[in-house]
Amino acid sequence: MSMNNTEKAVKDIRRKTRRKFSTEEKIRIVLDGLRAESSIAELCRKEGINPNLYYRWSKDLLEAGKKRLDGDTSREANTDEVTGLKRENKNLKQAVAELYLRNDWLKKVWLGRV
Repeated sequence: MSMNNTEKAVKDIRRKTRRKFSTEEKIRIVLDGLRAESSIAELCRKEGINPNLYYRWSKDLLEAGKKRLDGDTSREANTDEVTGLKRENKNLKQAVAELYLRNDWLKKVWLGRV
């Protein structure tokens, strides 16, 4: 069964206009839910989110807190970023070493002529 053009257009529009929540907004919403001043269903209606999304954010926040309290302080950096930084670090160290050797050589040449 295939989707007709109208259904596809509607799905595309919904996908492109989907609200994106910042980390701070997610934390605020989860903390509001934990305060239990209103029901999770009311909070989700007010924020315009699906309760399943709220519970996923809540679980993620609590898991992150648990890891941090357990002493897991490793930063989640993407592999490309780390690889790039290591490559840049290696190149900079090599450049410093070459400059040091060139400077040392120039000193010897200059002192040898004087």
